[in-house]
Amino acid sequence: MDDLLAPVRQFLHCETPDEWVEMARDPAQLPTLLIDHANCENKAALTAHSLVRRYCLPKEKRHLLPKLTFYREPDALPEKAEILGKRTMGESDRSVFAELERNPLLFPMVRLIQEELHHFEQVLEIMAARGIPYGPVTASRYARSLLTHVRTYEPAAVVDKMIIGAYIEARSCERFARLAPHLDEELGRFYVSLLRSEARHYQDYLALAQTFADEDISERVAFFGRLEAELICSPDPQFRFHSGLPVRSDSC
Repeated sequence: MDDLLAPVRQFLHCETPDEWVEMARDPAQLPTLLIDHANCENKAALTAHSLVRRYCLPKEKRHLLPKLTFYREPDALPEKAEILGKRTMGESDRSVFAELERNPLLFPMVRLIQEELHHFEQVLEIMAARGIPYGPVTASRYARSLLTHVRTYEPAAVVDKMIIGAYIEARSCERFARLAPHLDEELGRFYVSLLRSEARHYQDYLALAQTFADEDISERVAFFGRLEAELICSPDPQFRFHSGLPVRSDSC
């Protein structure tokens, strides 16, 4: 686990504060933690799906891509033709197939969609077994605050979205590792099982950010790293999976 987490911790600009871990391990907070975790997995799938729709095909051809429900079976990555939702394509669709085949975003994002939806279902199963209903909780400030800094022109916008995705996945990975020793055996094993995929997700996002960029992205990565660390270490009135320092504490 240490070898897996070392690059994640090096990438992040701060560790999760002990005060957040103390709150997260409180049994009274477990329903909120699990509900928000489920929401995060679902949102991650939705984000990857929106990136596929936005950046894999031109607008006039996006209707050929399947909806999110297509990816809910956690089987192996579908063939490209199946991703199009067409087992047999006519001549008019072959150019679309070729566009998808060339796009570097497609396969990492489809794999991510499937894995995140699978994790979402796993969290729901854990909640159901514990009698925790899946209900609404307000979203944290975390992702929303990072997204306010996305540039408004391309390819800068997609690069920023990829970098933000990398930080969200890396922080999730780090928090799974921090939480696992403090939870019951079932949850601890589950969170450890998620580490490998989350670590790969952040690396995929970073690689894609550089692929889409027309310049070196290191300064932009550092910029979002500082913003992310501020959100993690600054007082936060909400407790969520990606929330900051609990307001009852005044240090980080």
